[in-house]
Amino acid sequence: MKLVVTVGMPGSGKDELVAVARRMGFHVLKMGDLVRNEVHRQGLSLSPQNLARVANEERERHGPSVWAKRIVPLITETRTLVDGCRGDAEVNVFRHNFGDLAVVGIYASPETRYQRLSKRGRGDDGLRLEDFYERDRRELKWGIGNAFALSDFMIINEGSLAELEAQARAILQKILDRDD
Repeated sequence: MKLVVTVGMPGSGKDELVAVARRMGFHVLKMGDLVRNEVHRQGLSLSPQNLARVANEERERHGPSVWAKRIVPLITETRTLVDGCRGDAEVNVFRHNFGDLAVVGIYASPETRYQRLSKRGRGDDGLRLEDFYERDRRELKWGIGNAFALSDFMIINEGSLAELEAQARAILQKILDRDD
C-alpha cells in the first residue's frame, strides 16, 4: 500500500497537490469532507463558525485523533492520499494503522495564503484578516505544527502553479518508486 498524508495550513496549496495526485492515479480522501459531512448531519450550515465548532467539539469529545480514526476504515485503495491532516495525533493514527506512509507538508507564507484564500472565495474560508489569523491559531492548537514537523517531504509553495505541480509530481513519484 502507498499511503500519502498531506499537512498544510489553509491556502497552502493542498488542493493543487490533490489534483496532481489524482492525475497520477491516487484515490483521494479529504479529512475536511468528514467535518463537512458531520456539520451537514447535524443540520447546520457550512459556515466557517459551524465547521470550526463541530471540528473542535468532536476533538474534545473523542480526542485529537478523532478525524483520522474515522477516515482509516475508508482507506481501501492500494494508492491513497489522505488530504488535510491537522495534528501529530492524527499522523500517529496513520502510522499505527499503516506503518509505511509518507507525510507531505506543503508550506506557503501567511501573506501568500491569505491572498490565495481571498481569491478562492470558498464559503468556509472567511475573508476577514482577523478570521484568517483566528483559523491559523485554531489549527496550530490542534497540533498542525507538530504534524508539519513530522513531514517526510516538504513542498515550499511560494511560486507558480507549474512549479508546485512539478514539485508535487516529483515527490509523489519518489514515494511510488520506494520499495514496499
